[in-house]
This record gives sequence, structure tokens and C-alpha cells, in this order.
Amino acid sequence: MNDIDIDNLMSVTLRDAGQIALIDGGTYEIRSIINTGYAVHISRISASGRYLFVIGRDGLVNMIDLWMEEPATVASIKIGIEARSIETSKFEGWEDKLAIAGAYWPPQFVIMDGETLEPKKIVSTRGMIYDEQTYHPEPRVASILASHYKPEFIVNVKETGKILFVDYTDLKNLKITEIEAERFLHDGGFDASKRYFLVAANARNKIAVVDTKEDTLTALIETGGATPHPGRGANFTHPVYGPVWATSHLGDESIALIGTDPEGHPDQAWKVVDSFYGLGGGSLFIKTHPNSTHLYVDAPLNPDAETSASVAVFDITAMGGDPEVDPEYTTLPIGEWAGIADGQPRVVQPEFNKEGTEVWFSVWNAKDKESAIVVVDDKTLELKTVIKDPRLITPTGKFNVLNTRDDVY
Repeated sequence: MNDIDIDNLMSVTLRDAGQIALIDGGTYEIRSIINTGYAVHISRISASGRYLFVIGRDGLVNMIDLWMEEPATVASIKIGIEARSIETSKFEGWEDKLAIAGAYWPPQFVIMDGETLEPKKIVSTRGMIYDEQTYHPEPRVASILASHYKPEFIVNVKETGKILFVDYTDLKNLKITEIEAERFLHDGGFDASKRYFLVAANARNKIAVVDTKEDTLTALIETGGATPHPGRGANFTHPVYGPVWATSHLGDESIALIGTDPEGHPDQAWKVVDSFYGLGGGSLFIKTHPNSTHLYVDAPLNPDAETSASVAVFDITAMGGDPEVDPEYTTLPIGEWAGIADGQPRVVQPEFNKEGTEVWFSVWNAKDKESAIVVVDDKTLELKTVIKDPRLITPTGKFNVLNTRDDVY
């Protein structure tokens, strides 16, 4: 019912305002500002691309219909009082039929009708820690993804260290495959084939890998850095090591590349094939795109103001095979390009447009100060535009509809 290029919409979290902004990726126009829960953590798109689901840290889920004349919330539900995760069913035949959200408190996940958010099944995650076999009363639900290989949700439970494959075909007779992985599971994403899911057990400095085709644990990998925080990670083909998935770290400046091609590059599979330094510790997100030759790494939580306002960019084609030689990077002064004089803005979360030709960065300032979105040309690494508007209050996460729906990262 509208003329929006929906695949190129950006859903932008306005953290402290309790809103999201829908920004047109072609015109940079703010198409809608929609009230949501506080500090929306992620945006997820239904398989059809019609429904945008967001969840705030306050546990409020908003389901937004992007096909309406003016996109708006058409259903909402509070699934707890602390939450981080939302996802929808994507397997063939189940498109848009179900949604799932996970709570920190109460410790549970909720499976809902995909068109109304009516709760269909509530499952507690209380239980035994996988290695100690001791009871944990409040194991929080972290990231949730939808499998591309089976009608299953992949649910990560922090404190028990378990990854749950939840079969959603029969909610009355629910089948859950429980994988013992590692404690403090947090965030992660698929490899390029979308068969393997890699998730950070961040307080244990490991990445757990599960095979979503076989529903088995594939590997537990020490990243060599402190507190991996990949977001969804970054997939690319390394000139020497072949297909890899990358994570940066909160606790130090290292970036780890993990081989993800057990058939084509078996010697590199499920190992850290290279580790090198970025700008500094305090990174939250790492990003590339199939159409890009660049790897972007932020550092918003670094204590140095200049570092937290900048981004490191690596040329993938120039990466070599000598572990003693770190690849060089280009520093983009995103905060400086934003032209914000007041406050200490932090640059967070690179996100590509649908074509993979532009990278968007949030310049995240205090609630009472000016913030911005900076758009960079991926080929030239030059400033393309700065989006400023009084309504852009504390922008943080940005999610392109096409890339998010298709798990492109």
C-alpha cells in the first residue's frame, strides 16, 4: 500500500527514546518513527518481508506491518521484563506462521502466532548447568535464530551453556534437541552456507559451532582474545584460508578469523586461522558483505574518545597467510565526519544497504545531544552523506530489511 523500497529500509534503534526509525536506504529519508519498547536490542524480518519484529530490553515485542500505507505496529506483547531476542519461522511452508522471543526474566522463551502474537507455547529454561550438573534458577535466553535446514528455532541459553534446537512443527508435543556447548552464550550468526551457527560464549572466550543440518555440536573454539562479541559476525573468502567467519572482541583489540569450509578447506575448518589487531578493545560489531572487499570493525566502548568515534577498515583482498604479519587497516574518522561538536559520540554497528555498496554507521551521543547516521561509500571509503534529524535520539543498531531477512553478513 506504499511506495517504499522495503528491501532497502533500515530499521534504526533509537535507544533511549524507546523508538525505531524506518529510514529509506535510497533517499535517506525518515519514513516513520514508531514507538517501541525501551532500548530495542534487535530487529528481525519475517520470511515474506512484510512484518518487522523488534524487542526492547523491557521485554516488549512490537510487530510492525511494513506493507501498510504508513508502516505501524499491528500487535504487541510483553514476554517478560528483560529481553534481547526475537525471531520468526523461515522454513519452507512455515513462512510468517510463528514468532519466538526469549526473556532474561522470567527465564523462558515464548512461541507466538506469527500474525497476531498470541502466545502458543511458553517454555522455561530453568535447569542444570551443562558441565557442573547443578541447578540454575534463572538461565537467560540470549540470541535466537531460525534454521534454514529444518523447521526449528535455535535458542541459546546463557548460564546453562545449552543450545536448544526447538522443533516448531508440533507445539503440543514439543521436541527439543539439547546441545551441551559452553556457558555464557551470547550472540552469533551463520556461516556463509547457513548450515553452521557460530555463537560466542563470551565470558569463556570461546565460539561454539553447531551443525543445523545434523543438530550436533561441531566445535568449541578458543578465540585467543578476551570476550568475543561478534554481533552476527562477518563471512568472507580469505585469499589464503578460504571461507572464514570473523569476530572482534570487547576485552582487547584482536580480531579472530575462523575457517568455516570443512569440505573445501578441511585443514582450516573450525580453527582460528588468523588473529590480528584492530583499533582497540571495546568492539561490539564486525561487518562485511558478499559484494564488498572490506571488513569493518567498530570500537564504541573503547575509553579513548578518538578511538570510540572511529572505525577500522581492512582490505580483504590484501590479507596474507603469514600469522606474524598483521594486515594493515584504514581508520575512518566517522565521528569527525558527523560534525558533532558537543558530547562524546560513539560510532557503533556498521550495516550495509541492500546492494552492499554503502555502509551506515550510528554516531551515538547522549540523549540530550545531537546524534547522526553517517553513510560511507564502500568502494572509495569516502563520506557519502550524514543524516541528521532532531528525532534521531541515541541511534544504535541498524538492520537492513533484505540483509536481515536473508541472514547476509
